[in-house]
Order: sequence, then structure tokens, then C-alpha cells
Amino acid sequence: MWKTSLAAVLLGTSLLAQAQQPAAPQVVQWQLQVMRDGQQIDSFEGDTTVGQARTDTHHQVVQHNVGCKDAPGGSIDLSRTLTVSPLQADANQVTLAIDAQETLEDDTAQQTDTGCKLPPQPRQVTANHPGLKVPAGQWVSWQIVDKNPSLAYRVRASLDGKP
Repeated sequence: MWKTSLAAVLLGTSLLAQAQQPAAPQVVQWQLQVMRDGQQIDSFEGDTTVGQARTDTHHQVVQHNVGCKDAPGGSIDLSRTLTVSPLQADANQVTLAIDAQETLEDDTAQQTDTGCKLPPQPRQVTANHPGLKVPAGQWVSWQIVDKNPSLAYRVRASLDGKP
């Protein structure tokens, strides 16, 4: 009888030790497409552990012809910085916190009173989504700017290795 009790104690201790081991960190595989007026203009992707954050910055330097002689003018750095933080994940859904900072140009170029070209004016856009719910493997859209230009993010995410 004491052998049975000893075996039960050892088995119970083994199960308790397994239950107390921390679970392996969940890694979320995500993709984000930047859509301007319905066309993809940029993309980001990464593998990020739940509870961690990943920040990436992309730059696009543009130059416009300006003035009455249509000569090249100063350049503008249109930067885009995204921070993606998986908050929760399971086989069915991933919840992401997303912070975005964009430098955009307006769609319409300005002119002087005499009809000479001025470069499009850059503007700063900052957006934050504290908990975007993304069904595993499906695309979800998040509208950032409605018009002039329209800007949206398309996001897809799932646990790593499970498309």
C-alpha cells in the first residue's frame, strides 16, 4: 500500500511541476499593408512575441518640380513609423495595438498667384488603435484618413506557424 501512495505522491509532484512551468511565449506573425486611395504603397511584417513591441520606420524621399520654370525643388522625406504590439493571441484571433506616425503629401499641388507650381504640402498624421481584433489569417482594414488622400491599413495576423 505504501508503494501505491508513494507512486501517487511522485505522480502528483510531477504533474504539479509541469503545471507550474511557464508556457512558451506566443509569437505572432503579422503583416500590414498601407493602402493609399485603394493602392498598396508600402508594407510591414514581423514576428513579435505577445507582450512585446516592434517598431519600424520606412522613408521615401520625394522631389517635385516647382516654380514657373518647373525646376526641381527641395526634397521632402515622407516617413512612416509603425509600432505593432500583440496583446493577446490564440488559434482563432490576435489582438494588436498599433501606433502610427505618417508624413503624407496632399493630392493637390498649389500654385502661386501667377500660376507657378508650389510643391504639395506635407502633413503629419498620427493614429493609434489600442486593440485591433484580427481573426487568424484574415485581412482586417483600419481606415486612417478618409480623403485627400484616403489612407487605410490592411492587417493580417496569426500565431507563428499557423497561416
